[in-house]
Amino acid sequence: MQKVLRTENLSASPRRPKKYNSPFWINFMYLPALILFCIFILYPFIKGISISFTNWDGYSQTSSWVGLDNYIRIFKDPNIGIVIKNTLVYGVGSTILQNIIGLGYALLLNQSIKTREFIRTIVYLPVIISPLIMGYIWYFILQFNGGALNDIVLLFTDKPINFLANPNLNVWIITCVNTFQYLGTAMIIYLAGLQSISKEYYEAADLDGANSIHRFWHITLPMLAPSITINVVLNIIGGLKLFDVIIALTNGGPGYASQSLSTMMYQMYFARQDAGYAASLGNLMFIIVSMFGIMSLIFLRRREIAR
Repeated sequence: MQKVLRTENLSASPRRPKKYNSPFWINFMYLPALILFCIFILYPFIKGISISFTNWDGYSQTSSWVGLDNYIRIFKDPNIGIVIKNTLVYGVGSTILQNIIGLGYALLLNQSIKTREFIRTIVYLPVIISPLIMGYIWYFILQFNGGALNDIVLLFTDKPINFLANPNLNVWIITCVNTFQYLGTAMIIYLAGLQSISKEYYEAADLDGANSIHRFWHITLPMLAPSITINVVLNIIGGLKLFDVIIALTNGGPGYASQSLSTMMYQMYFARQDAGYAASLGNLMFIIVSMFGIMSLIFLRRREIAR
């Protein structure tokens, strides 16, 4: 009888899940991603470093070792100063403009207005357009002969304005075009951050008699710190390696007036067949982008607050 009761109790008790150790072959499931990473990212990166120590022209089967000559050449290049300055303007300038205007749009479109969905769509729409196409659209607007903007200028003056050939204007025009295109991304990220802020904070601030400026400065901005971090890091990386819009609008000209490191690297490789020097410029750009990206990430992460 006791044996029967024991067997009944055992059958009635819930079964415990068996503990399975992950089989060894499961560790190979990440191999396809690892292989793709090595082929398309790690190998080109290592190959680019090795090419920068040679005088390869980019096409021949032979090359010779030149050591640090390409890197020394960078510091002796009389045009590298203006190119690095332009690169920093594209990166830092686009980041500042995109975040200020994007935050402004997000604050506006977070309100209860009837056309906010339509405005969000219009602001975000340029993001889905190819940067090269966006550059050509603005080229036909800003070009000297037959440009849409100059057609308007000629209604009031006798001479058109050469916007794209003016060294004092073209860098900032390119920065504004890049800002216009990716403004929607910053807006969407800020909108997500605004909608995740609890209304209790604002209700408590209202009870304390805080005005709209105080609420923005002491509640909205600190609570948007993670969104600010994401936007700043993405914008500064994208701006520092800006390429397509420059090629479409000015092709880096006149001279080196609007060149960035990415366009200079492109022209050195394909136009001048100087792959070794182009690779050294690419490595310099990698250092600058990494330095600014990591520094901004560390600086902004320290200012984030736990919610």
